[in-house]
Formats: sequence, structure tokens, C-alpha cells
Amino acid sequence: MQKVVILGTGGTIAGTAHDPSRAWAYQAAQLSVAQLIEAVPALQGVPLEAVQVAQVDSKDMSWSVWRQLGRALHVQLERDDVAGVVITHGSDTLEETACLLQALHDGVKPVVLTAAMYPATSPHADGPGNLRDAVHVVQEAARRCLGGVVAVMHGRVWSAHDVRKAHSHALDAFDGGGASPLVTLARVDAEPDGGLVRGLAGIGLRAEVDQLDEPTVEIWPSAWPTCGRFGWGYLEVNPPRVEIVCSHADADGWLVRAMLAHAQTSERPLRGIVVAGTGHGTLHEGLTQALREATQQGVTVWRSSRVARGGVLEREGDEWPAVPHLTAAQARVALTLWLLGVGTLDRLGAWDLS
Repeated sequence: MQKVVILGTGGTIAGTAHDPSRAWAYQAAQLSVAQLIEAVPALQGVPLEAVQVAQVDSKDMSWSVWRQLGRALHVQLERDDVAGVVITHGSDTLEETACLLQALHDGVKPVVLTAAMYPATSPHADGPGNLRDAVHVVQEAARRCLGGVVAVMHGRVWSAHDVRKAHSHALDAFDGGGASPLVTLARVDAEPDGGLVRGLAGIGLRAEVDQLDEPTVEIWPSAWPTCGRFGWGYLEVNPPRVEIVCSHADADGWLVRAMLAHAQTSERPLRGIVVAGTGHGTLHEGLTQALREATQQGVTVWRSSRVARGGVLEREGDEWPAVPHLTAAQARVALTLWLLGVGTLDRLGAWDLS
């Protein structure tokens, strides 16, 4: 049987707290990925290999960590004895990492990101169940010859370009921005055979069990969303500076003009702006004028929306391109790659290879 390699990057899933009853008072990225595996009885006997790539709170995610992750993925996915890879990650920036990996991965083998909303020391820790599910998804996807990048949280499998954090603290914190999960994982309340199916009662969440639907049959799609296949090499270069601004009441463009002024003296000049617009990507007139000035100075502007679902579709007469479906944070990743020469986005938010 081929191995599943688990790459650790830190996050809440590896977090600890001095007082388990105060789940919010914890420090992320304290436990190694090997320790996380040891805490999941259902993974005992499964052919796994643990590699610690980084140890960060994902709010501090950076291009340098992504570079390390890309290098590790390149090495592990090339191995004939590896079925696929799980990445343990913090929940805060998981959607950005997923979007990036979706663009660069060749899609041959499955890559699954997972995280947790409670630290490992909490009596309600959700990390063990999510990690177990992620390993199951890699094994099942490999068996079905499904490659690509997905995220697994709270018993649901999300496409990498759909997934986004939609709740600040709920266990069921992720959704697809209006898109449905690719798979809803089967659940049982007891696992006498140690199987890799969802069983929240087995990890200290008995109070949650009655709130869940009846056990479901896993229905898998015939294919997963296509990866960009642009290659990990893009992570080896220094990225252009791309920032996010938000349109809001009284948005007069001051922040944009401040960035432009700073860029004149910076060693890393401003190259792109993603603006999170109101509604369907609309912009305050004061902000609009400042963005025009940015465009005149060679800065690329893309529009997204600060609204949680629906995205922004292109319309006739648009002054700047609309980024369909992606969150502003994901759009920033996409624009960074675009400035490096990586493709375009089609209207569904997947990477267009045409």
C-alpha cells in the first residue's frame, strides 16, 4: 500500500492551551505533525510519513513558507511509493494556500489541506477528526485516480478555489462561497474497526452528534476541478507587491495614494491592487479616482467583492477586470501569480489554460 505523507505547517490544529477549558486562550503551532498523528488512534497502522515543513500561526503565512511547502510537495509527489499528501494548516489563511497550490500543482496526485478550529488540548478538539478524514480522502481519491487540491473540514471536501473561512469560531467554519462541497463524508457514531470515516462521538464531541444529519453515503464526483499545472518553480522567485484595499463609506482613496507615494521610494514597488468592492464589485467614487491614478502609474487593478458569496462577474463597460468567485485574499494570490506570468482566470474561478 502506498504511503500518505503528512506535511505540517503549524496552525491551531497544532496549538496548545494551559487551561483546556479556555479554548480561545491558546498558542498555535506548538505540536509537531508527528505528535498530531500519534493522537489519532484510527491512523495507527496506516502507512504514513510525517514531515515538518514549517511551524507558524497561519495568520503569519508568507511567501517564504509557501516556497518551503512547494519544495516539499515537489519531492513527495514525485515518489512512486506516495499516494498523495495531507497538509496540516491554520484555518485563517487556508483559502489562500489552497488557491496557490491549485494553480501550481500538476493535478496527478491528491493534495488535501486540513485544519482545526479548536487547539489540540481542548476537550472539543476537532483536529484529530479532520486529520483522520484528510488521510481517508487522500487514500480514496488516489484509489479513484482523482488528483488535485482540496480542503477537508468538518466532514466536507471543498474544492481549492471554492473553499473559504466563513465563520470566525464555529466548528463548521468553512463553505464554498455558494458552491456545494465535492463530497460529504460518511459518519458513524462508533468505529469498532478503526475505520477512517467520520465519528465525532469518538473525539469528545458527543454533544454535537445529535445535531448532525443521519450517516450519509459518500458520493464522489468523477473528476475534481482542474489544476493550473504551472509548476512549483514560480515559488522560487521573489513575488511582486500586491495589496488589498476595501471600498466602504467615505473611501476617498487616501490609502491608495499613500501606497503609491511609498512605492516611489521602496525597493519592492507596488505592482498590483485587489479592491474588495461593495455588492457586485462596485467602488466608491473617491476610491475610483485614486485607482485610476494607480493605473496610470502602471499598477494592475482587479476587482473582487467584500460580500461572502456570489463573486463578481465581468460586465460590459467595466473599468477594471472582475475576479470571479474568489475571495479578495485568493484574488491577491491570483494577481501575484498573474504578474509573474501565470495564466488567467475563467468565469468560474478555475485556472484557464487556454
